[in-house]
Amino acid sequence: MGKTQVIKKMEAEAPASKLPIYHDLEGVRSPVEFVELIFHDVEKYLSRWNRTAERARLLLTHLAGGEVAGVKFPDTVAPHWKTLLSQTIEDLVSQQSELQVVFLWDELPLMLHNIRVAHGEGVAMELLDTLRALRQSHPSLRMVFTGSIGLHHVLTALRKAGYINPSTNDMFAVEVLPLEHSDAEDLAKNLLNGEGIQCNEIAAVAKAISTESNCVPFFIHHLVEELAAGHLRGTPELIIKITDERLRDPQDVWHLRYFVDRVERYYPAGDAKLARAILDVLAGEPAGLPFDNLFSRVKTHVTTEDADAVRDMLTLLQRDHYLVQKANGRFVFRLPLVRKAWRIHRALI
Repeated sequence: MGKTQVIKKMEAEAPASKLPIYHDLEGVRSPVEFVELIFHDVEKYLSRWNRTAERARLLLTHLAGGEVAGVKFPDTVAPHWKTLLSQTIEDLVSQQSELQVVFLWDELPLMLHNIRVAHGEGVAMELLDTLRALRQSHPSLRMVFTGSIGLHHVLTALRKAGYINPSTNDMFAVEVLPLEHSDAEDLAKNLLNGEGIQCNEIAAVAKAISTESNCVPFFIHHLVEELAAGHLRGTPELIIKITDERLRDPQDVWHLRYFVDRVERYYPAGDAKLARAILDVLAGEPAGLPFDNLFSRVKTHVTTEDADAVRDMLTLLQRDHYLVQKANGRFVFRLPLVRKAWRIHRALI
């Protein structure tokens, strides 16, 4: 949570030596749609200097059998998406030799998931390989991939289908963490003051907001917005009450049910059942459980004697930000708010 705002801030505050290009890829379901977006983004940026992606446009005209107008490419272009993608990026890099090009692509894992479902594992892998080849060919080119689902889900599915190319081994994974408590409290104070919300003791209200939100800016903003919309006086007790109401809200304005629904969407059927069993058990244990106790409890929910399968799933659930393993070896929900939401939406209480 917060990844989109981070990369938008990167785009807005890029140093003069960088050329950042941002795009949200959530709705893209084919390679040629992806190339369309990149081509038009590149043309938009080159137009600032009265330039165009000349070689890419010439290739596009040749493939289409004439000048291409509008946003959507004709169907004749689709089989040649890889060549057109490479040419488009090469046009940009060659015409911006003084700048480092940085593509900021939000929800790229979701795009790859959509492409894999619609066009098969081979096409998704080919796209990843093409992007890696471009990074290797152009030392000044950088790419930032972000996603609400981990890229590892897509890569795991591709490996199961026999594709083992190291398509992202030249990239570095960065986790977007919640704020530190002091920073979360500062954010809450600034928002409370900015909205003109009356508080008996603003420091105590900011601390309550920080605690109840688990220091996640998305929830901090929602809590303050609710105070502002209702013209309410801020108190720690009211913050706790609002949080509890939002956890149980059938309209789910905080989008907490997403943490339940995405297990079914992105985990294979057998894996999803095991993941839910682990999370169901740990949702009832605020202090978490060590592996042996957890494994014993999980076996009452699913039929398994495969401890390694449970260990592998625990690793995956940590990579997906559901769980953490504490220094004492106990596995516990990363965010208490998500643990509470899981219990409510799974009808465990």
